[in-house]
Amino acid sequence: MESGLVLDGEATGELWVHGPSVFAGYLGDQAATSRALRAGWLRSGDLVRRDADGAYRVIDRLKDIYISGGENIAPAEVERALCTHPLVAAASVVGVPDRVWGERGVAFVELVDGAQCAPDELFAHARARLAAFKVPVRIEIVETLPRSAIDKLARSRLRERALDLVAEGAP
Repeated sequence: MESGLVLDGEATGELWVHGPSVFAGYLGDQAATSRALRAGWLRSGDLVRRDADGAYRVIDRLKDIYISGGENIAPAEVERALCTHPLVAAASVVGVPDRVWGERGVAFVELVDGAQCAPDELFAHARARLAAFKVPVRIEIVETLPRSAIDKLARSRLRERALDLVAEGAP
């Protein structure tokens, strides 16, 4: 299998693949096929980084990326930074519309059982590990992150909640 779009070195981009056993198209849906294929290459939708040795690492899903002030932000990077806090069990970040920046991140954080932590402490933790434009505009501590029946994170429910939180205007 060959790859496209991501070059050698520390480049990041969408992984494209092609080969004899790769997806040929959607049955009866030419529009969807056209969005997924480019000149025989399947656009995976995975945002990957290829290191200098040629190894790929999936960073995030391309559709989860949000753009703030012209900068692409991978929620997974912000989530990893938040999860380095010793009281954080899990984190999820979603982008929401912002009149000034285009989009801003809202983080939902699940704490370790029995832990208590103020959002201000998590903001300080994020600021120490991320560029300023990547720090979420809001951090909401939740009991549990919503999941689907197959235990996949339900980002759509988080996006709805994030929109509500931002509309409320609370810091």
